[in-house]
Amino acid sequence: MIQTLRNAWRIPELRKKLLFTLLIIVLFRLGSAIPVPYIDPEALANIFEQYSSTLLGFANVLSGGALSQATLFALSITPYINASIIMQLLTVAIPSLERMVKEGGEEGQKKIASATRYLTVVLGMILGFTYYMMLRNNALLSQTGVWPAIVIVLTFTAGTALIMWLGEQITEHGVGNGISIILFAGIVSRGPSMIFSIYQYFKSGTINILGIIGIVVLALAVVAFIVFMTNAERRVPVQYAKRVVGRKMYGGQSTHLPMKVNMSGVMPIIFASSLLAFPGTIALFFNPEAGTFWAGFVRVFSQSHPVYMILYVLLIFAFGFFYAAIQFNPIEVSNNLKKNGGFIPGFRPGKPTSDFLAKILNKVTLVGSLFLAIVAIIPLIMGAFMGLNNIAIGGTSLLIVVGVALETVKQIEAQMLMRHYKGFLE
Repeated sequence: MIQTLRNAWRIPELRKKLLFTLLIIVLFRLGSAIPVPYIDPEALANIFEQYSSTLLGFANVLSGGALSQATLFALSITPYINASIIMQLLTVAIPSLERMVKEGGEEGQKKIASATRYLTVVLGMILGFTYYMMLRNNALLSQTGVWPAIVIVLTFTAGTALIMWLGEQITEHGVGNGISIILFAGIVSRGPSMIFSIYQYFKSGTINILGIIGIVVLALAVVAFIVFMTNAERRVPVQYAKRVVGRKMYGGQSTHLPMKVNMSGVMPIIFASSLLAFPGTIALFFNPEAGTFWAGFVRVFSQSHPVYMILYVLLIFAFGFFYAAIQFNPIEVSNNLKKNGGFIPGFRPGKPTSDFLAKILNKVTLVGSLFLAIVAIIPLIMGAFMGLNNIAIGGTSLLIVVGVALETVKQIEAQMLMRHYKGFLE
């Protein structure tokens, strides 16, 4: 990866894209440090220490700590991610939207992108208002009234729109995949906080030097495991029949159909984390008394509880199969192969091929879901065993960071190949 960045830096055009991307990241971090008016940041930071196992705590990690400081980019790209997921699900559920994507071509993609932008702003306004109500209920506002409410909600909404625009600028003028790079920058910015937390645990005697070495070794092992599984794929052999057109013969070549092991990416973990964080988030507004049934119910959904870990793994598997079913349609792939004269050796075109692909899809998704469950549950088990509760970067964050880094390097390599710079990728 370092060698690829060095080679890209030698190319003037790619150097400009890299510098432009770095400039946008700097602007993003500056916006993450600009506070929103009428809010007490110190009191807010103290309250967020109790929110590690809630939706707010999870969103705070994705925002790079901006949410706990109530800054301009406090909502980060969470509204955009939610809007993208909603539009993706709607294109599957609504036939007219599905036809728009498949038959509309580039124009249809532009309409979907435009609808995603509008939905992002709407979700940003809703989340901004929800955040304002949480601040008001916890007496974290220096002033209350209609005007402070309008200023705070509109500032959060404007920050959401601006950060979405910055991501699009990286996609258009930078190295590509701007939203993912901004998410990457936000998570990585929590690295110093994580190191400081580990130092505080070491200073207080919670962990010793062997524990720190164990954390580093485990983190490196998890990164290597993520890289291996992210690039892993099941290659299904495909043979194309020979056909004669005029006096020429076409086809007859052998190729393969790649099926990625981790087809759903990090989405199952995000869905599972968000769903299990609801009880703890709702409890913030009711504050159940200690010793009551509801207090015990909420305690079950703390990240260190065994029931939480079991439900976490089960939900990751459920969402993994659900998302894989949306991403890959065996019947559609089988029909496309049949139309293009392709077939899988040993299986007839049509239903036998689709059944075979569905069987492989189930096996691949099972392995991919197991991989996601291992990556997500190891930091929780380690935190419960060693008594570490405030480590900012967990398995989910590592999966996002490594995935975005690999994808960005691939895009840079693709741009270098397009310019025919011989020897750079050897």
